[in-house]
Amino acid sequence: MCLPWLLYALTKKYIKGFAGTVSIVVYWIAFEYLHHNWDLSWPWLTLGNVFATHPGWVQWYEYTGTSGGSLWVLLSNVLVFHVLQLYRAEGRTLRYFKNAIAWIVLLFAPILFSFFVKNNLTLLHNKYNVVVVQPNIDPWGEKFEAGTQEAQLHQLISLSQSKIDENTALVVWPETAIPFQTDETKIKKDFALAPLWQFLKDNPQINLLTGLEGYQQFGTKVSRFAKPLRDGSSFYEMYNSAIMIDSSHVQIYHKSKLVPGVEVLPAFLGFMAPVFEKFGGTGGGYAKDTAAHLFFTYNNSYNITPAICYESIYSDYLADFNRKGSNLICIITNDGWWGNTQGYKQHMNYARLRAIESRKWVARSANTGISCFIDPYGNIIQQLPWDVDGALKQTVPAYITDTFYTKYGDWISKLLSVAAAALLLLVIIKVFTKKKVAAS
Repeated sequence: MCLPWLLYALTKKYIKGFAGTVSIVVYWIAFEYLHHNWDLSWPWLTLGNVFATHPGWVQWYEYTGTSGGSLWVLLSNVLVFHVLQLYRAEGRTLRYFKNAIAWIVLLFAPILFSFFVKNNLTLLHNKYNVVVVQPNIDPWGEKFEAGTQEAQLHQLISLSQSKIDENTALVVWPETAIPFQTDETKIKKDFALAPLWQFLKDNPQINLLTGLEGYQQFGTKVSRFAKPLRDGSSFYEMYNSAIMIDSSHVQIYHKSKLVPGVEVLPAFLGFMAPVFEKFGGTGGGYAKDTAAHLFFTYNNSYNITPAICYESIYSDYLADFNRKGSNLICIITNDGWWGNTQGYKQHMNYARLRAIESRKWVARSANTGISCFIDPYGNIIQQLPWDVDGALKQTVPAYITDTFYTKYGDWISKLLSVAAAALLLLVIIKVFTKKKVAAS
């Protein structure tokens, strides 16, 4: 996070005035874009996320995504700083008042624009309901206690049965809800999952989206994430997976955006693997999918974006699912790792921004809360509070509308990243030119 400021300081030496000051905006947004797209990413702190609790202010995110919010924050701060500098240098001059008015317009125009954003949503259907389940199982202890796994599975099934009806097309369970490590190539044959298959057989209209910790075995080391079995006979990969199943079909997606340190160790930090493992992280890490792919219900009710926990913060990544025809975002998460802190609240609110960007409904199932439904305008329609078990049912329309952001993704960040490279090149040219002149 120091890099944008260092580049800004360098740029200000060679590009004077307001243009040099604005360079911090260009460098910072380029940094945020980089920070979304490398192995040590932590986009939680993206400036545009700050409006997650005020979705009414940022309905225009359907055009810009969170990078538009970052641009708004940065430009507002740069402009007010410029206004204060003018006041100190010139007093209440005409130029000062013009810039002050420009700052006020920049501050309030986006909020006013939000009230005039027209949403022509194309409805696919409005006849199915979705059930989200919150089992409230302590991930620090109860989830892994010997002999509790069967009871956990029956609790999930019981909570689901309390809400489903003949119009229920989808049931959503949280991240790693299935309490058994599961061979993904033998899900249908796993005896421990027999109650689950019976539940789906008894309710053939149901599609179940759930998380599990899966694995697969291979004869060779297929990736850097593959680990050898103790007897050395073969290798295996572990996954933080989402699966969608009905009475006869299985679809699997492996979490792609993994939490640094906890779920994956960037390759360039491999030498620190023993340290990470001692602090509860991972040295080998989960394997992952390399591309977004949808889940499809076989009764043609929903095309689903399966966002696993941390992935719901990545606006551009989820836009890729929407470009492939998603009409519902399902977020499965286990926010119980945070305990009763601000973390789980912030995480839920970020989902409101994903709804606005895509103009799709969000169904969110969280192990300990907050499970909820969010409409395409970022409004929370129903929610279960922290630290309770339960289930919610909501009629969820499917919209097939593509927003500008869905079509073009994080275009602001991409443009300003190019601008940052061009600006840095210009500074380098000026540095060498100055040195050449001084030498002559």
